[in-house]
Amino acid sequence: MPNFCAAPNCTRKSTQSDLAFFRFPRDPARCQKWVENCRRADLEDKTPDQLNKHYRPCAKHFETSMICRTSPYRTVLRDNAIPTIFDLTSRLNNPHSRHRKRIKELSEDEIRTLKQKKNDETSEQEPKHKKVNNSNAQNPSAEEGGEEQDEDILPLTLEEKENKEYLKSLFEILILMGKQNIPLDGHEADEIPEGLFTPDNFQALLECWISSGEEVLRKCFETTAVNTLFCSKTQQKQMLEICKSCIREETLREVRDSHFFSIITDDVVDISGEEHLPVLVRFVNEAHNLREEFVGFLPYEADAKILVVKFHTTITEKWGLNMEYCRGQAYIVSSGFSSKMKVAASRLSEKYPQAIYTLCSSCALNMCLAKSVPVMGVSVALGTIEEVCSFFHRSPQLLLELENVISVLFQNNEERGKELKEICHSRWTGRHDAFEILVDLLLVLCVDGINSDTNVRWNNYIAGRAFVLCSAITGFYFIVTIVVPKNVLSFTRAFGKNLQGQTSDVFFAASSLTAVLHSLNEVMENVEVYHEFWFEEGTNLATKLDIQMKLPGKFRRAQHKTLSVPTMEHIIQELKDIFSEQDLKALKCLSLVPSVMGQLKFNTSEEHHTDMYRSDLPNPDTLSAELHCWRIKWKHRGKDIELPSTIYEALHLPTSIENERYENGQKHLKAYLRNTLTDQRSSNLALLNINFDIKHDLGLMVDTYIKLYISKSELPTDNSKTIENT
Repeated sequence: MPNFCAAPNCTRKSTQSDLAFFRFPRDPARCQKWVENCRRADLEDKTPDQLNKHYRPCAKHFETSMICRTSPYRTVLRDNAIPTIFDLTSRLNNPHSRHRKRIKELSEDEIRTLKQKKNDETSEQEPKHKKVNNSNAQNPSAEEGGEEQDEDILPLTLEEKENKEYLKSLFEILILMGKQNIPLDGHEADEIPEGLFTPDNFQALLECWISSGEEVLRKCFETTAVNTLFCSKTQQKQMLEICKSCIREETLREVRDSHFFSIITDDVVDISGEEHLPVLVRFVNEAHNLREEFVGFLPYEADAKILVVKFHTTITEKWGLNMEYCRGQAYIVSSGFSSKMKVAASRLSEKYPQAIYTLCSSCALNMCLAKSVPVMGVSVALGTIEEVCSFFHRSPQLLLELENVISVLFQNNEERGKELKEICHSRWTGRHDAFEILVDLLLVLCVDGINSDTNVRWNNYIAGRAFVLCSAITGFYFIVTIVVPKNVLSFTRAFGKNLQGQTSDVFFAASSLTAVLHSLNEVMENVEVYHEFWFEEGTNLATKLDIQMKLPGKFRRAQHKTLSVPTMEHIIQELKDIFSEQDLKALKCLSLVPSVMGQLKFNTSEEHHTDMYRSDLPNPDTLSAELHCWRIKWKHRGKDIELPSTIYEALHLPTSIENERYENGQKHLKAYLRNTLTDQRSSNLALLNINFDIKHDLGLMVDTYIKLYISKSELPTDNSKTIENT
């Protein structure tokens, strides 16, 4: 459906013009200024929400300095933009034509006031424009598009055009290397024989680019000597910073446009020898697609208070997100960092009550609980399980060996054996039943077979790695350590699985939390008795695997104090912290989904649970009446009409494939970390690699680099100065 320009005397519509059309702002004060300047009497009684939804002036009615080109595909307005260019004298001023866009007649006092205001704005325009230029020079991600209007006024010289093309080629190579996860260096400096020049990956790609016919780079190459670099390390670092800033800003603009978002952090990772916290944002974009995008690494701080301050400052000041619109925060961390991130979550929740600390929907509850257990043995066991899974995924031959062992062990239960074979081809360590899978697989037998002296099919590395893993999992301490959390987490398995199920499963899971906690508390009251059963199970499993019980005396029967008790206490408390009263209220809002209404027989009203989101609704006062109408509609539907089972279906929105794979941000992050050696990881290149599908504007990157660094660097005034010696 085309958009017609809301300005008087303007007949443009979106289907017949390449111009951008802009919505009226929701901010009442700014929206009022737009209405006053449009001088349309019929718009004065409209609310900001109505104007935002139905009326759009085109770009012709805004000063060019008020319009920003954020990418080749998107044009936006500055935050303070107001339409000021109108034709108030054409035939459309005739009161008998275009009644809806009739221009409001102004009195002499109003005209005099408008003229004075116009003169005041004109006199202030020049100093303000200079101030904006200076601030943009300090912030490469802040409205670079508005500056492009000034650059287009003066034509570029041939030399300036060549320099821009040169920089554009360098940026293209950097982006290519980032997307393909190619390190810039490629080797350590001490590995290069003395007296021999060996180009790094960036230099090698540059030379390849020249050989393929890149004219601008070729001219530079012809004027230089051998053993020279086209781009210094300092310049590479500067350009990478700009690439990262522009790629991140493209994502953050979409987040700001959508207003509401959630924050997710993954486990702490090692980047260039320092601990960093990966940060992702989840939001619904303008196309109604649920998105999850990686936005960067945050340096990790051991002090929880300092971490909270830096975390908040980075998100709000550096990345420009408004935490008032944050509706959720989830932290996926192991036991070593769990307590600090809980402090961060609680402090942010105090300041922003609607930023609910909750469980990440893409992660299994049981594994999140297990990773945060403050028992060293459990943490070590989880790490070993991950290594075992990764070991068998090294090659198809190892997976085949595992399948052969499963076939032998499960001859009497072929159905379970087939299920385990399918599971082994997945990353099963993230499942709700990961501990049960490990116990059933009896991996030690397969690993021991690989490590056998009579087996010559495996190279020394595989055999050595198998020996290490075999030693780790053939200890009785390991066996008991996995049996205890397996049994404790059996009480939360069904509950956690429902949380990742259909909408109705999630809604009713919230009601079952009380029963889950009741069962866990009963176990806790009799933990010594339960520990005896678990210890006996571990003993039987060890006997089956021919593992001898060689344990310190204090461990044999007192282990319930060092393993079972702290594990039980932590899981009970963690469930209470994650599923707080606010979180349960948010889950109860799913009662508004029609399929849940149907299961509740349409006779339960849950509107009071939406009070926490009243300020987010466009018309909160009419919510009760609207829900009543919808409840009647769905209750008296035809027999052949199925109730919508998701929010998307209820709103008649198409569910794209992007919604089905919204957790891509975490998947890409995990893939980058798995495929990149620790000493080759780069926070800048990581952002390019993980967000490889984000659109980028090379021209914007080049212009930003010139504004920030052209006066500091030795970029060319002629080609001979472009190249720096090694």
